[in-house]
Amino acid sequence: MSRFARQWPWCALLASVALLAAAHAFETFGHMLPCELCLKQRVGYWIVVAAAAAGLLLRRFLAGRDVTPWLNLLLAIAFAGEMGLAAYHAGVEWKFWPGPAACTGGFTRVDPAEMARLLSGAKMSIPACDRPAWIFLGLSMAGWNALIALGLTVASAVAFLRTRRTA
Repeated sequence: MSRFARQWPWCALLASVALLAAAHAFETFGHMLPCELCLKQRVGYWIVVAAAAAGLLLRRFLAGRDVTPWLNLLLAIAFAGEMGLAAYHAGVEWKFWPGPAACTGGFTRVDPAEMARLLSGAKMSIPACDRPAWIFLGLSMAGWNALIALGLTVASAVAFLRTRRTA
């Protein structure tokens, strides 16, 4: 089995943790509240974190049985689902199709400071799925997430194929 294929679950785990940290940093330090679809996109990376960690533990403790090929396949499927959701969200932002009703006016969170501002007459902006909070080089966070998830899907599929070829 190639070294890349054997080490890929670690890379997938670290990439997912880094992407979750970046999302939380945009929210915490950039003061960009996530919309409903943004929050759902995080779930895909949490699934990858859990699957990769569980698979790596299984690989460690199941002597004589290598779960790496199936772990890489599971990671490819999870990243493909993440890519699909991110592409759907980007399409909602580009107005290619309508987004879910929950993304057009529901509160995602109200902390005490926001409540005080609201009670004092300040206007509150509600994150909507069809309005990107951030754009870089013409792509929103959802668009970048779709491209990153595409790359992670391809890498996971390559890792799976390399483990199957040598198995």
